[in-house]
Amino acid sequence: MEKVNKENIISIKNINKQFNNKVIFEDFNIDFYENQVNCIIGKSGCGKSTLLNIISGIIKNDDEKFETIEKYGVSYIFQDDRLIDWLTVGENITLVVKKLYNKKKCDDLCNKYLSLVGIKEYKNYYPQMLSGGLRQRVNIARAFIYPSKIIIMDEPFKSIDVINKEIIMNNFRKIIEKEKRTVLFVTHDIDEALLLSDKIYVLGKLPVEIKKVFDSKDTTKEEVYNLIKKG
Repeated sequence: MEKVNKENIISIKNINKQFNNKVIFEDFNIDFYENQVNCIIGKSGCGKSTLLNIISGIIKNDDEKFETIEKYGVSYIFQDDRLIDWLTVGENITLVVKKLYNKKKCDDLCNKYLSLVGIKEYKNYYPQMLSGGLRQRVNIARAFIYPSKIIIMDEPFKSIDVINKEIIMNNFRKIIEKEKRTVLFVTHDIDEALLLSDKIYVLGKLPVEIKKVFDSKDTTKEEVYNLIKKG
């Protein structure tokens, strides 16, 4: 893995995970770039989502010396939007910050992020009234309204049609350009990785290894595909 400036990374060490007799991670270390979109990609079943779940504390690491990234503050954007159907779009978004800010501040922030994802006019709608693409934009706005340092995204565009996916990804990039957040992004789609990411980590083998870290601006779809294909 390439060397990085230690002042600009989040270093995760001693990741170990075994399911039954299958070793997924063994003394695995990874450095993520701060304030950039770090994409994790590889063949299905190579441990991408498991890695996110371990470093965020959702799944317990087998090594007690391991430290999660929870101390940085973490927001999640999953494939399943997990919106509450009996709350409006605005209420869903501000729910995560009600204890942090007063009502006016919450409302101002809600309007800001709804505008950034292009759906301010849907603020008083209920989730069941929205399409899958619109619901996912609400999901993104809710993740960013929380003052977290790290955004975790686990295949958030997998079930979205091509047209809506392009709109949502463009909305996402607009927010990233305005905000200093570190994004950890799992996908199986190389086009998504190249469009959204600054760095692309290709995982492979078992126990999992980092096969290469690409700068998205200096690589091609073919290079990434060929490395993933080798397993």
